[in-house]
Amino acid sequence: MMNAMIPLHRDRDFTFRFAEDRMIPRFHLEGVETGRSIAVYRLNPETGGRLDLITTAVTGDGGWVTLAEPILVRAGEGFIAVPSEPGA
Repeated sequence: MMNAMIPLHRDRDFTFRFAEDRMIPRFHLEGVETGRSIAVYRLNPETGGRLDLITTAVTGDGGWVTLAEPILVRAGEGFIAVPSEPGA
């Protein structure tokens, strides 16, 4: 008989970092159901924390998030996608 593992901690944020300049029109959030609100923040490259809010969006089919306007990310920078709480 196998017992399911219960995680002690799970980050609800998704962090994206890039080694080169990129234009990001959409991105994928594994395990996030369709219709969840997503807040997208600029990533502080030194601390890994959140900076200013860039945009908001909603997950589509399969966890894909299509942005109203693409995000320009410079080399060494990134963004953090934060899904809303379920039922929020």
